[in-house]
Amino acid sequence: MTTARDLMTAGVRCVPASETLDRAAQLMRDHEVGALPVKGSDGTLTGIVTDRDIVVKALASGKDASKITAGELAGGGVHTVDAGAEAALAVRAMSEARIRRIVVVEDGLPVGMITEADLARKLTAEAFATFAGRVYAVR
Repeated sequence: MTTARDLMTAGVRCVPASETLDRAAQLMRDHEVGALPVKGSDGTLTGIVTDRDIVVKALASGKDASKITAGELAGGGVHTVDAGAEAALAVRAMSEARIRRIVVVEDGLPVGMITEADLARKLTAEAFATFAGRVYAVR
């Protein structure tokens, strides 16, 4: 059985909710990622911030990235899947939520992330086309 762990990129980096967006952007640059899960002060995942969020929701709106926190931008929760879950469950969760990344957890702690790029590399062309069709379909 293929699991979420088999699809994921290991070593997910998180950003504290209290961290500023400019620092979150630096972390993305330094770790060559486009998204960071956001952790609240109690250590729980509270959201996810993406490079696109920083540009579109903050910078393009004239907001100062050194004054807005990751927690302010990344409200609304985060989608997760257990590392031992079947890969199909992770893909289905991403498709249904129309998201391009999902955090993989083990014992409640983030251990990796499955991204659209991971799916493109590891799914069959037909399975990936089905995923993309669902995520990018016009509603």
